[in-house]
Amino acid sequence: MLFFLLMAYSGISQVSLKDSSIFTTIIYATYSYQFPGGDLAKLYGSNSSIGGGLMFKTKSNWLIGAEGNFLFGGSVNNGDSLLKNISTPDGFIIDANGYYANIIYYERGYSIYFKLGKIIPVLTPNPNSGITIMAGGGYLQNKIRINNPGNTAYQILGDYKKGYDRLNSGFAVNGSLGYTYFSNNRLVNFYAGFEFIQSWTKNKREYFFDTGKRENISYSSQFYGIKVLWIIPLYKRTPKQYYLY
Repeated sequence: MLFFLLMAYSGISQVSLKDSSIFTTIIYATYSYQFPGGDLAKLYGSNSSIGGGLMFKTKSNWLIGAEGNFLFGGSVNNGDSLLKNISTPDGFIIDANGYYANIIYYERGYSIYFKLGKIIPVLTPNPNSGITIMAGGGYLQNKIRINNPGNTAYQILGDYKKGYDRLNSGFAVNGSLGYTYFSNNRLVNFYAGFEFIQSWTKNKREYFFDTGKRENISYSSQFYGIKVLWIIPLYKRTPKQYYLY
């Protein structure tokens, strides 16, 4: 009778998440629901943002990386008043076909941040999970998107639209407090918490068509929201042993 003892390892087996804090690369997708404050609250209501990022987690549970987000919302305050100078007394715009144009207002923008954080292993299934504090700095831009389905209203096509969109951009910082969870079997990994953003942006359009003035406006604004991440860690699992007889 022939006896064999074979120690085999899974293809990516290297570390034990349950037993020790590990270094790993993290890629993630993120969603936030936000409420504005400060100057931009005069223009917009609540909004959402979606994005993704890349981070590195050290064995001492430090996090460092970068994140990008696309910001979007359908709540623009007093949007119709932007086009008052080219509207009828009833507040409508006449399109090229002689009909009332359908005008829809959206909030659009994006942000890019470099981020640094720390995981504190409290009430966790392993040393890699826990209360998480994050902070970062970067760039934020947003504007009013004025949409005319079919582009029948020539008054707001091309460069004409830019005189009304309130495009602004500048430096922003953010901070968040939440909880990061890495499952021992690598099947469920997420972050959930609260995020605060402070931005200092400037108007990028020299001339506002609705006021007929050249403007040099600075905005100090905030965003408050709930943020969730779906995390994909790229660490290697603990080797599994197989005995064949």
